[in-house]
Amino acid sequence: MNHIVRQIGQPLAAALLGASATLAFAPFSYWLLMPVSLWGLFLLLQSASPKKASLLGFCWGLGQFATGVSWVYVSIDHFGGMPAIAGLSLMALLVMYLSLYPALFAGVLARCSVRHAAIKWLILAPSLWLVADGLRGWVFTGFPWLWPGYSQIDSPLAGVAPVLGVQGITWLLVLMAGLATLITPKWGAWQGRKQLAGLAAIAGLSACAYGLNTIQWVEAHPEKQQTVSLIQGNIPQALKWRPDQRWPTLMKYLDLTRQHWDSDVVIWPEAAIPALERDLPRFFEQLDTAAKNNHTTVITGVLDQNAAGQYFNNVIAVGADTPSYQYPAPKQYSKHHLLPFGEFVPFESLLRPLAPLFNLPMSSFSPGEAIQPALPANGLAYITALCYEIAFPAQIRANLTPDSNAIITLSNDAWFGRSIGPLQHLEIARMRAREFGLPVIRATNNGVTAIMDARGNIQQSLPQFETGVLTTTVTSTVGLTPYRQWGNTPLWIWVVISGLIGWRYRGQPCHRTPRKISTRA
Repeated sequence: MNHIVRQIGQPLAAALLGASATLAFAPFSYWLLMPVSLWGLFLLLQSASPKKASLLGFCWGLGQFATGVSWVYVSIDHFGGMPAIAGLSLMALLVMYLSLYPALFAGVLARCSVRHAAIKWLILAPSLWLVADGLRGWVFTGFPWLWPGYSQIDSPLAGVAPVLGVQGITWLLVLMAGLATLITPKWGAWQGRKQLAGLAAIAGLSACAYGLNTIQWVEAHPEKQQTVSLIQGNIPQALKWRPDQRWPTLMKYLDLTRQHWDSDVVIWPEAAIPALERDLPRFFEQLDTAAKNNHTTVITGVLDQNAAGQYFNNVIAVGADTPSYQYPAPKQYSKHHLLPFGEFVPFESLLRPLAPLFNLPMSSFSPGEAIQPALPANGLAYITALCYEIAFPAQIRANLTPDSNAIITLSNDAWFGRSIGPLQHLEIARMRAREFGLPVIRATNNGVTAIMDARGNIQQSLPQFETGVLTTTVTSTVGLTPYRQWGNTPLWIWVVISGLIGWRYRGQPCHRTPRKISTRA
C-alpha cells in the first residue's frame, strides 16, 4: 500500500510543485515560489532512478505548462474553428511537448553518476537546466515562455539581468535550489555546520544579486529625449478584418493621432492597419505628408504581400526623418521570428488538411532577415521586436548597435482575451529593458500598452480593453550593460566547463562499507 501511495503521490506532488511555479510569474508575481518549487522538485529527484526522474520532471512540466500557458487555448477556442474536444486535445499536446524539457533535464541529471553530491547539484544541475531551456527556446523556432528567470523581475535577483540576462537568473535559481537540496536534513537529522554553511551560501548569493541592483550600468541621456504617444485602438479581434470595419478602424487611429501631432513619435500597434500595405498606398502617402507637416514620425504595424505572393508581418515608419512614402515603405522592418501555427505551420502539408486551426488567416508568413536596420524615429533609432520576438533576447542583442536608443515592441494580444498571457508578455518586455539598459516602448491593440525605463520599471501604462493614448517622455541611455556586450557567452562557457568537471569526477558515489571479516580458519 505504501508503495502504491508513493508511486502516485510523488508524480502528483511534482505536478503541484510545477503548478505553484506559475504563481511566481505575472500577474500573481509571488516570486519566492519559483525557488521553492525547484527545491521541491529536486528533493523528489534525489534518490530517483533515471526513468522515475524523467517521469517526475515530466509531471512538474505538466503542472507548470498546463497552468502557465493556458492562455493559448483562448485563441484556439475563439479563432480555431474546431470542436472543444479537438481544441483541448491540441492544448494537451502542446503542454506534453513542453513538459518533455524538464523531463529531459531530470532524466539526464539522474544518469549523471559523480563521486560528490555537490558536483551534481551545484555544477551539473544548473548547467543541464540551461541546456534544456535553451533547447526549448530553439527547437521548432523556440518557445522560451516561462523561463524561471522571468519570475524574478521584481525580486532581489533582478540585479543579475544586466550581467547575465534572464538565463543567468535561471542559473542562479537552480544553483540556490541545489544548495537547499544538499542541506535539507534527512528524516529530521540536523547536521549543524553543513546546514549553516549552505544557508550562509544562499544568503550570500542573494546578497550579491541584490548588490548588483545598486550598480548603475547605464545613465540617462538628457539630450536624447522624446515625447512618444502610443495609440491603443482596442479593436475587437472578431471585427478587425471585416471589410465593413476597415475605414472605421483607420479613422479611429487617425482621429486619436490628430490629437497628438505635437508628439515626436506616434506608434500604432501590430497590424493596426486592417488591410495589406499594397492596397492602401494613397492612405500612407497622406499619412506621411501629415506627419511630415507636423514634424512627427508615425510607426505602425501593417501586413503585406509581395509580388512573389509571400506574406510579411511588417512595421513601417513614415513622416519626419523618413524619405517620402512610395510603396513599399522605404523604412520598414519585417518580422523574423515567426510564431508557430499563428504565422507559419510546421509540417504544413500534413497539418493544414487536418483542421481549420491550421488555416487561420495569413498563417503562411515568410520571415524577414535576422539582422535589420533600426527604424528612424525623428532623430533617434528604434530597434524593433514584433510581438513574440520580444521573448528572444539573442535576436534583439544581435540587432543592437551603438546608435540604438530604444526598443519598441508592437503587439496584438487580443487573440488571448482576458487571460494571463498578455501580462506575462509584459513581464518579458520588462526583462529586455533590464538586460540591455534601454527603454522599452510597448504599443498594443488592447493592452498592456506601456513604457518601461532602462531598469524595467513601468513608467506609465494604459488599462487593458480600453481605447486610449499613452503620452510620455522617453529618455535614452548612454553606456552598455555587461549582458549587452557579452550576451549568454559566459553561461555557455560555464556549461562546457561544468561538463568537463562532471566527466572528471564521473563514477559511483563513494560510500564506506564495513570490511567483511572472514570466520574461516
